[in-house]
Amino acid sequence: MPQLWAGVDAGKAHHHCVVINAEGDKILSRRVPNNEAELLELIADVRALSPDVLWAIDLNAGGGALLIALLVNHDQALLYIPGRTVHHASAGYRGSGKSDAKDAFIIADQARMRRDLHPMTAGDEIAVDLRILTARRYDLTADRTRAINRLRAQILEYFPALERAFDYSSSKAALVLLTGFQTPAALRECGQAELATWLRARKVRNGAAIAATAIAAARAQLTAVPGQSTAAAMTARLAKGVMALDEEIAETDALIEGRFRQHRHAAVILSMPGIGPLLGAEIIALTGGDPAAFGSVDRLAGVAGLAPVPRDSGRVQGNLRRPRRYNRRLLRAFYLSAQYAIVRCPESKAFYERKRHEGKVHKQAVLALARRRLNVVWALVRDERTFQPHVPRPGSAAA
Repeated sequence: MPQLWAGVDAGKAHHHCVVINAEGDKILSRRVPNNEAELLELIADVRALSPDVLWAIDLNAGGGALLIALLVNHDQALLYIPGRTVHHASAGYRGSGKSDAKDAFIIADQARMRRDLHPMTAGDEIAVDLRILTARRYDLTADRTRAINRLRAQILEYFPALERAFDYSSSKAALVLLTGFQTPAALRECGQAELATWLRARKVRNGAAIAATAIAAARAQLTAVPGQSTAAAMTARLAKGVMALDEEIAETDALIEGRFRQHRHAAVILSMPGIGPLLGAEIIALTGGDPAAFGSVDRLAGVAGLAPVPRDSGRVQGNLRRPRRYNRRLLRAFYLSAQYAIVRCPESKAFYERKRHEGKVHKQAVLALARRRLNVVWALVRDERTFQPHVPRPGSAAA
């Protein structure tokens, strides 16, 4: 049992630390810069108060990364308390104001009272790398989606027929076309044959079909909309930007796969049908490289949003609902893997169809399959063995 609890309200430039004892009395309160020398001094001063201290912090990355690394390197027990939890807990403390010192006290007091907080351990180097890479890929894909939406909106203003002609989110050929030709007049002047040759020179597949579609769109509009020349220039720039994002996403995917395959659990996770290098890397990154660190498969399922929580009231018992607080990226990884497995894995397909026959809608059945697959991944990683599909014995009834 710890003798002292140290709560840290982490920030970018400064942290505030409050240390309390078993009675909840404040022993130390200090604002320290986010610099190694000052943080080491804080750790030494807190350890001088008692050798048995339990630390808690409201950030698990970003501005709190340096302090976390120092605490782990000095063998200090550390808990993570999400900022949302601190926000809701603050309603139960005196005073309606908000300050770093108050938040640090709440963090320390919650660590003193609660037993459901997630401990933080030494980071898996590969898992940290994958967290950085997958976060970057997530940002790139979001930027690409925004760029595609801006591109379509720009084309729609002056050339709606061309905007309708292609799916710019999946057609690289359409993006290449826009880097050279953006207006109806330019396309008509070029002509279908010359446009097809131009596209083939840039290694565009189905150049003839793309050219025919573009020329048909150009012939459907003879009017030049005001501002067309400026909009066309912006369209070309946006198309080049999307292509640059595609290249960076491909490079990031290669980095993710290469780093993921170096992880000790990569072969185990990849053996699961429906999980490839990208989804496997997401799982490693979001679980810290070791799902067993969550303590139990039910706790991991709760973090992933795949474990229902009770909503009982009065005589209403056994009422379950989906949790509101969970890691949405981790849920997405298991949900997508379940969708892929329905197509590629006979056992997963049979489980999904059984849930549909029980009256569950598609989304509910996929979530049920995702939870079952999480259980399997947990067991495989725990036992350090790869997935082996069930092969019915000769003469046995099919499951």
